[in-house]
Amino acid sequence: MLLCQISDLHIKPGRKLAYRKVDTATMLERCVARILALPQVPDVVVATGDLVDFGTEAEYRLLRELLAPLTMPLYLLPGNHDGRAGLRAVFGDHAYLRQWAPFVQYAIDEHPLRLVALDTVIPGKGGGELCTERLAWLDRTLAAAPFRPTVVALHHPPFVTGIGHMDRVGLAGIDGLAAVISRHPQVERLIAGHLHRAITVRFAGTVATTCPSPAHQVALDLDPDARDDFVMEPPAFLLHWWNGVSLVTHTACVEQFDGPYPFRAGGTLID
Repeated sequence: MLLCQISDLHIKPGRKLAYRKVDTATMLERCVARILALPQVPDVVVATGDLVDFGTEAEYRLLRELLAPLTMPLYLLPGNHDGRAGLRAVFGDHAYLRQWAPFVQYAIDEHPLRLVALDTVIPGKGGGELCTERLAWLDRTLAAAPFRPTVVALHHPPFVTGIGHMDRVGLAGIDGLAAVISRHPQVERLIAGHLHRAITVRFAGTVATTCPSPAHQVALDLDPDARDDFVMEPPAFLLHWWNGVSLVTHTACVEQFDGPYPFRAGGTLID
């Protein structure tokens, strides 16, 4: 099974540029085209939050239009820029968005790799939270399928990254999440967004990773007092390949580069 993760799309109404610089709509179009052109088309796409910029229905309508070419199942979860009401209204046919209220938390059991999504949103805040209620739901949901290999998806990463301004809008409730995850060894990976970068860390007996954006990336500066800047590094997404035994993650660039070129000609290494 090949699971494609995209994150931090930041679609604005009327295709407006983000920060007067980033054409997020066009960049998402290119990302979708690249996903569909992969040698192995993913079985599933999951988008881990900050789907739009202000959580309005107009933004979600544009998002829906941009994602429409995707031919595989698509699963959405909110980030701190999203609004639960607008998301559910425009994607009303995505029944999983209403598995549990008020939070957008759900489990998808239709694939070889189980997907469990967590809602970390605090309305109006940049940081996220996993409260006792949300964590209790997670514990029950994981306990219901203890032998199913599982990916847990959330927007805010459950770890400190070293990028100071992003850590200040990080996730509250990390210790509680770690306690739950450590009780459920079937969790192969936690996948998150928010950081606009690919970052990996060991977490609660498994691995947690964040996804780059198909648009702009957060500047890589590990000074705790660094400015909150973004950079136009190559847009990318993640491919999580479940081979039946382990989960292997690849970073895939949206842009096309020269190649592929052969290493060998007629069986001989090219010098």
